[in-house]
Amino acid sequence: MAITREETLHVARLARLALTDSEADLLREQLGKLLDYMKQLDRLDTGDVVPTSHAVEMGTPFREDAVRPFGDREAILKNAPDRAGDYFRVPRIIED
Repeated sequence: MAITREETLHVARLARLALTDSEADLLREQLGKLLDYMKQLDRLDTGDVVPTSHAVEMGTPFREDAVRPFGDREAILKNAPDRAGDYFRVPRIIED
C-alpha cells in the first residue's frame, strides 16, 4: 500500500520522532510494506476461529488477599533515612 511522505511525517510527528529526509523515506517504505502485509492478513477467513483474549490458557496471576505478618517492623524502620515513630518520614510534595 502506498503511503505518502506527508502521511509518514504525520505519523512521525504523532510519535514525537524527528526524522531526517533519508529516515523519512525509509520509514515510508517500511510502513508501506507493513500495510501490505496487513492487507494479506485481511484476506484470511477467520469466520470459524473462536475469539480469545489469550493464546494460552492461564489462571489469575493474583494471589489471595489474606492478612499475613509483615515482618520485623523495627528492622525495616531501621533503614529509614528519616523516621517519625513507626512511620517513614518523607519530604512534603504538596504545598498548601
